[in-house]
Amino acid sequence: MTGIDAVTLEKAIVHKVGNPTRGEALQLSPNTLTLNDEIVRGLLTRYFLAPFNEHDVYHFTHISDLELNDVYQYAKKIFDDPGSFQKVAAFLAQLLYQKSTHARVKEGELYVVLFDKLLVEGEEKKALGLFKSETKETFLKVFSHAGGWELAAEDGININKLDKGCLIIRENEAEGYKVLVVDTTNKQNDTQYWISEFLQVQPYTDSYHHTNQALGLCKLFIEKEYAEKFEVSKSDQIDLLNKSMDYFKSKEQFNLQEFADEVIHHPDVVDSFMDYKRHFEANRNYVIDEEFDIHLAAVKKQQKVFKSVLKLDKNFHVYIHGRRDLLERGYDETVGKKYYKLYFDEEA
Repeated sequence: MTGIDAVTLEKAIVHKVGNPTRGEALQLSPNTLTLNDEIVRGLLTRYFLAPFNEHDVYHFTHISDLELNDVYQYAKKIFDDPGSFQKVAAFLAQLLYQKSTHARVKEGELYVVLFDKLLVEGEEKKALGLFKSETKETFLKVFSHAGGWELAAEDGININKLDKGCLIIRENEAEGYKVLVVDTTNKQNDTQYWISEFLQVQPYTDSYHHTNQALGLCKLFIEKEYAEKFEVSKSDQIDLLNKSMDYFKSKEQFNLQEFADEVIHHPDVVDSFMDYKRHFEANRNYVIDEEFDIHLAAVKKQQKVFKSVLKLDKNFHVYIHGRRDLLERGYDETVGKKYYKLYFDEEA
């Protein structure tokens, strides 16, 4: 997120939230944090806000009525009455404690933070942040002792790694606010309690999310379904990954039929892809339109996880960026090993 240095951290409180199924307690703090040190305040603000992607926007939902979403109601209460901050922050901690029953949910600190002057599309907005720290790291502390230096180990939080976060921007209240979400732990479907159970948010159906979801669909299909159903080589998988990414990088608009014709080609593979798309959408409760404008920020994000590396045992890594026709795969019966033959014009 940009413009962090101009943001004002108005109030913050920390509660300890355990896992009730393991007998861990909920420990509510009686007081808000005293943040007189501007350096600490600045470090906390960056720790909380830096991981968010401002293009990746969600909104609160509920299966029957938005007004029944608890976090949405608590956020509205704090925005309308900042004096209720401490009381409502305790309600939020209690709600999270009730949702923390899965065996993989870790004990951690819940920070509830009120921000002002958050820059959103050129306008300053109020925002409410919910952040959970679950991962502790060991640090070495050097201190003076008896005229020399000593070392001690302390457990603490790495301020460059936010485990879970939610930033509720005071905008679009009737639609469930604009919400930014971070969840770097417990990514398995059965432990998405932060997004699905506690927050109950869904992405806005805009070009960013359509592009992001469509590229995620392509990657999963190629790495799982395509590889399992059609017995293709790793180099064939990489080739299809590259062609998929090239389509999104070279086009301004996505068209499902055009993508199927130009990138996938083979009718059986196309049919399998369409079936996989339907299952993908059902599992995520999100429908990818058959036509949408391609969002470059989403393409850049996904490009980081589209791997074009062919790993051969522990000896070779081959980076394949295109021209699958210049790569030949075979088996040498004399030495009893598989091989790849690469054709090229010049050695750089």
